[in-house]
Amino acid sequence: MSIESGHRTETVSPSTGPLPGQRYAARAEGVSKVYGSGETRVTALDGVDAGFVRGELTAVMGPSGSGKSTLMQCVAGLDRVTEGRVWIGEQELTGLPERALTELRRDRVGFVFQSFNLLPTLNAKENITLPADLAGRTLDTDWVEQVIDTLGLRPRLAHRPGELSGGQQQRVACARALVGRPELILADEPTGNLDSRAAGEVLGLLRRSVDDLGQTIALVTHDPAAAAHADRVLFLLDGRVVTTLRAPSAPDVLETMAGLEQDALGSASAAGEDTRETGR
Repeated sequence: MSIESGHRTETVSPSTGPLPGQRYAARAEGVSKVYGSGETRVTALDGVDAGFVRGELTAVMGPSGSGKSTLMQCVAGLDRVTEGRVWIGEQELTGLPERALTELRRDRVGFVFQSFNLLPTLNAKENITLPADLAGRTLDTDWVEQVIDTLGLRPRLAHRPGELSGGQQQRVACARALVGRPELILADEPTGNLDSRAAGEVLGLLRRSVDDLGQTIALVTHDPAAAAHADRVLFLLDGRVVTTLRAPSAPDVLETMAGLEQDALGSASAAGEDTRETGR
């Protein structure tokens, strides 16, 4: 597929690999995910090939029900695939025992959700180090200090979540994900509960986490402005990766999403027609 975007036309493919010299932090190969059976069977993912390049911010977008959150859950080891294979680095997740999968998520994947998930009885610093403390792991002190300073949290370390703004709480959640130096950070709608100013602040720090700290981030979002912070955007429709934009602008993303929404409406209409025909 070719995408016209301003001064460039970019030819892309869902299976396009990393550029020379790049490596994947995580990848999915031929992944399908099916829920239910018989009349209740739902195919959330349908033979997806997707990769997340080390040191890049990749946004994942698509209409409601396109499979974007399911893809992220499978790649991060939160859900088992029905078919296909998934890797974090060189470690394949497919078939791992549950305990090993839990340890892999703990040690190699960071999570940032729109609900923050901070413990209200702990201060910011304690929330940041909590996963490592629970696992009995020693963090690199210099790295922790660098993350805290990069995210501008030093004046707030002694404050509890209830004493922080939404944007500050999300910064704490981002720091918590970063301090363990995971191979991949999954940010699932991290600005969904924030006002526009706080959302811009959080997106900026995710961008700095990639540029200044070398982190790899997969960002699930419905917001074209958020996706414009990414190096690359993967677009899903009906459980498949259908196109990709590199170095996107918000108008590029908006235009592509509008086309996908139209396609989704067309698919729903066609499915309705088939149902009516079958019922006659």
